[in-house]
Amino acid sequence: MQRAALFRGGDAQMAAGDLGELLVPYMPTIRVPKSGDRVYKTECAFSYDSPDSEGGLYVCMNTFLGFGREHIERHYRKTGQCVYLHLKRHVKEKVPGASGGALPKRRNAKLFLDLEISSDLNSDDFEYEDEAKLVIFPDHYEISLPNIEELPALVTIACDALLSAKSPYRKQESDSWEEELQASKHAKTLVQLDNGVRIPPSGWKCSKCDLRENLWLNLTDGSVLCGKWFFDGSGGNGHAMEHYRETGYPLAVKLGTITPDGADVYSFDEEEPVLDPHIAKHLAHFGIDMLQMQVTENGLRDNDIKPRVSEWEVIQEAGVKLKPMYGPGYTGMKNLGNSCYLNAVMQAIFSIPEFQRAYVGNLPRIFDYSPLDPTQDFNTQMAKLGHGLLSGQYSKPPMKSELIEQVMKEEHKPQHNGISPRMFKAFISKGHPEFSSNRQQDAQEFFLHLINLVERNPVGSENPSDVFRFLVEERTQCCQSRKVRYTERVDYIMQLPVAMEAATNKDELIAYELKRREAEAARRPLPELVRAKIPFRACLQAFSEPSNVEDFWSSALQAKSAGVKTSRFASFPEYLVVQIKKFTFGLDWIPKKLDVSIDMPDFLDISHLRARGLQPGEEELPDIAPPIVIPDDPKDHMANHFVESLDIDESSVMQLAEMGFPLEACRKAVYYTGNLGAEVAFNWIIAHMEEPDFAEPLVTPAFGEVASSGAAALGAVGLDNQPPEEMVAIIISMGFQRNLAIQALKATNNNLERALEWIFSHPDPEEESDPSLDTMDMENNANANILADTGSEGPRIKDGPGRYELFGFISHMGTSTMSGHYVCHLRKEGRWVIYNDLRVCASERPPKDLGYIYFYHRIPS
Repeated sequence: MQRAALFRGGDAQMAAGDLGELLVPYMPTIRVPKSGDRVYKTECAFSYDSPDSEGGLYVCMNTFLGFGREHIERHYRKTGQCVYLHLKRHVKEKVPGASGGALPKRRNAKLFLDLEISSDLNSDDFEYEDEAKLVIFPDHYEISLPNIEELPALVTIACDALLSAKSPYRKQESDSWEEELQASKHAKTLVQLDNGVRIPPSGWKCSKCDLRENLWLNLTDGSVLCGKWFFDGSGGNGHAMEHYRETGYPLAVKLGTITPDGADVYSFDEEEPVLDPHIAKHLAHFGIDMLQMQVTENGLRDNDIKPRVSEWEVIQEAGVKLKPMYGPGYTGMKNLGNSCYLNAVMQAIFSIPEFQRAYVGNLPRIFDYSPLDPTQDFNTQMAKLGHGLLSGQYSKPPMKSELIEQVMKEEHKPQHNGISPRMFKAFISKGHPEFSSNRQQDAQEFFLHLINLVERNPVGSENPSDVFRFLVEERTQCCQSRKVRYTERVDYIMQLPVAMEAATNKDELIAYELKRREAEAARRPLPELVRAKIPFRACLQAFSEPSNVEDFWSSALQAKSAGVKTSRFASFPEYLVVQIKKFTFGLDWIPKKLDVSIDMPDFLDISHLRARGLQPGEEELPDIAPPIVIPDDPKDHMANHFVESLDIDESSVMQLAEMGFPLEACRKAVYYTGNLGAEVAFNWIIAHMEEPDFAEPLVTPAFGEVASSGAAALGAVGLDNQPPEEMVAIIISMGFQRNLAIQALKATNNNLERALEWIFSHPDPEEESDPSLDTMDMENNANANILADTGSEGPRIKDGPGRYELFGFISHMGTSTMSGHYVCHLRKEGRWVIYNDLRVCASERPPKDLGYIYFYHRIPS
């Protein structure tokens, strides 16, 4: 203890030889950071402590992980690492000069810590001083730096390299994702086939499996195919990759990411996201005019300032003096550059008790059993974020007594107002081409991405995402045979269409549109915005109405036919998430937002949407899979279709044609609605009249014996192969057992959508034990916890009454999900609170009618 006293005391000195002798036992554990090593010298791995915090930050000289004062002992006990670099930034008020001005009083002219200057401090009035020490555990020996002459050369080099290392988040905050990408070697010489393919602005689906999400447009031949699960966290069967292997066409762009500023491009050959400097030309080849989008987007911004500002003012409650809120549950989150979508979703997530218990309630256990690198562990980072938001440690109001004391001591202790989720965002978006970027994203997509990660990273026996999960019963009816099929699927969000035709202020909207066009033509200021007022009951009615099934194949007719689908709740979740489908694409490919006001209710009853199952008198469609058409040339997947002789009610066709609709469109309407009459066909026309091929001649694919035999052969190959592991993981994440997932995929030729239908239609799977499955179960035991409470009956659900109360909503401002800003409103302790990034205030006028995503909690019966 005498040696420890020498280091703690300021008067005593230790000889250089003694310092070297002291450090000799620890030299093998001291590393010099190399290129590629991540040095976490700005943020604790378990908390939001930093060198600005009162206790500073300890950086391990071996792993380069940073730890606050509360967590350094845990790392020492777990790893046995003894040598840490302690970093501390002091903030002091400058001493006024004789003339009243501030005089510099900086002992260290160089600030060697890569930290931001606090935005709430005026740099003209305060000065900063960085301090570094070597600390040796467990006795907390301290060696002040710089101490070059007395320290061994390796230690000096390691300290200098660590102090000069850049923050691993610097690019995340200051640079965009695109700047880190490299231009593809294929971009300049890419060959595009002149095959006449034109891509519509909406209605996309995979040409091989009919999936409608995670779709990629191949820039060589215009194929629209689904990606793999790992591309963006959404489901996919990997058909885009299969297409590349068959054709060698290297580049694809993700549909839905195309904006005037660029798009997400992936190179299958280079196996990474890339830049395509010629993306505008490549997209124009398929009818997507990005340059026109740029001009129009600028025009909208320049000419439509007033309506956009109005929306921003209303949602952010601008012009109203809002009272700041402090304490547990009222902690803001810093915007890292278009990361407000993440901030809004996480504030809503951690207002839910089940997530609070799962992560914050289990925080000691999660931290104690975290891996050696906790920055790369999902549960650790979730617990860290939850504690940061709920502890109140980073949301303290300024106290007058503290301010007086700080002035007397000349030292400023910065208040921790909010947290910066840099480490959380870096981990949760890793490998994701959209969320890892610095561009604005869709909050709904991020919510589903987060739920997927929660499902795949179980914490304890209870999965908090169970509160969102519900079953949807889909009733599909063949319009010609009248037979039906009932299937169930898992979902987490109720997507509510906007019933624009039910607007209650149509006359005002028409008048406003006329004035707006006149003002644009005359280059006058735009009139005051008139927002469409949509009754909520009309949106709910639109959700419950039947919808047409495109390319429906009737197993009763053994051919394509018209089909309609109706969705109902087979179970009601504990927490109901409702998304208002405000975003769409115009015919010019410009992303558009429906700027509407919907009278969302505080209390919601959807009990009438409870599924009823097969009804008396209904006849089920035969359980026969459609034949698989195998083209002779894989490049010919968009081959010519053949017109069959069709039985069409010509009288209904003529009735529609007399209304002024194109004749071919009328024929399709009558055919696809099963000759049920002109009225039903008219509804089909209204729903499809904006589609690019609306007036094209009616064509249907012909299914021959060759296709059937080819399908059988393909099926035989599929049954012999082990299903792709990512597909198995997707089904497991929904709560099903692993052997059931593999059995379903094998039975459906590895088609994910059909595999889910197979599971629901086979409630009692065969109890066969495959030795290979048992081996794989042992190798993939990571999912043991998530499957612990799951039986063969299906996914875990928390069914109950369909009556709910609103407790939160996320609002979006801007013209599309690719731009703008998100804000979250939550009801806490009997009042509404607005979470606008770092700003957390009591809400005076919560704009419940302008929300994008709504959160409801079930009312106990």
